[in-house]
Amino acid sequence: MKIGSDLQPNNYKLLVEQIGDLLTLSREKVAKSVNTILVQTYWEIGRYIVEFEQNGNEKAEYGTALFERLSKDLTFAYGKGFGRSNLLYMRKFYLTFPKSGTLSHQLTWSHYYEILKADTELEIGFYVKQTQKEKWSVRELKRQMKSMLFHRLALSSDKEGVLKLATDGHEIEQAEDLLKDPFVLEFLNIPEQYQYLESDLEERLISNLQHFLLELGKGFAFIGRQYRMSIGGKHFRVDLLFYHRILKCFVLIDLKRGEIDHQDIGQMNLYLNYFKKEEATEGDNEPVGIILGAYKNHILVEYATDSIENKILLAKYQLYLPQKEQLEKALNRLLES
Repeated sequence: MKIGSDLQPNNYKLLVEQIGDLLTLSREKVAKSVNTILVQTYWEIGRYIVEFEQNGNEKAEYGTALFERLSKDLTFAYGKGFGRSNLLYMRKFYLTFPKSGTLSHQLTWSHYYEILKADTELEIGFYVKQTQKEKWSVRELKRQMKSMLFHRLALSSDKEGVLKLATDGHEIEQAEDLLKDPFVLEFLNIPEQYQYLESDLEERLISNLQHFLLELGKGFAFIGRQYRMSIGGKHFRVDLLFYHRILKCFVLIDLKRGEIDHQDIGQMNLYLNYFKKEEATEGDNEPVGIILGAYKNHILVEYATDSIENKILLAKYQLYLPQKEQLEKALNRLLES
């Protein structure tokens, strides 16, 4: 059947687009509604299990036969989704969030399932807040948990800051909040003992820009690599240039394969002075420089940055995931102090 000749092509195209937009919006609403119902249902199942245990019908131990039997019976009656592990997490879900009003319906059950693997309530609270703020997919969430993001951020704070991190998530309010020390770049797949060049590191970061932006955190917008500056008849290039939409400033990143030294700091200071005068426009805050190196000498850094007014941040990067046990011990010492 042909469309009548009296139908104007532009009007018909608009009609199709309008219907398409409506369907997309409706499907999104349906998906959100289904997710809200599923999260609430699993919370209720957890509540039923806990109340059953508390009524003396079953010991509140994971090793009892309750979960094995319940898993078999529910799976037989209602199909997949009721494995022993899933039921254990539903129980933990209710115990962790005893008030259903505190649940975030922006998160799916798959998000909660991963977050509940965290060892402490502080971690759980942080990952719930941060997943909401940054709208992480389940895959992104898993990567951040595996890289021990909570511990890395917490160890750069004080005890009060750790508690705030757990309740509010990671707030970007000043330049120092941009740092994670160390930055974890395991997604580059560079062997730890491999003799790479700074250009290799830059090339791999660009090739894995989506992963790098996830590691940098919310607010970074990529502008370019090897950004050229002409100063006093000489040409200079900063490795990576970003704009941070929350802090409203340029962020310059220089990569160092080995240890950060005083010359790197002086060079970054030059770049920042240039950006303040030549690149920043009305409404921009002063630029921030980040020097990423495999090592940094704390005493040298202290002296090299002592009289510099520009905001220069120095951080280590590592090419492998951090040791969980070491970070947990360090965090426990901080919380106990």
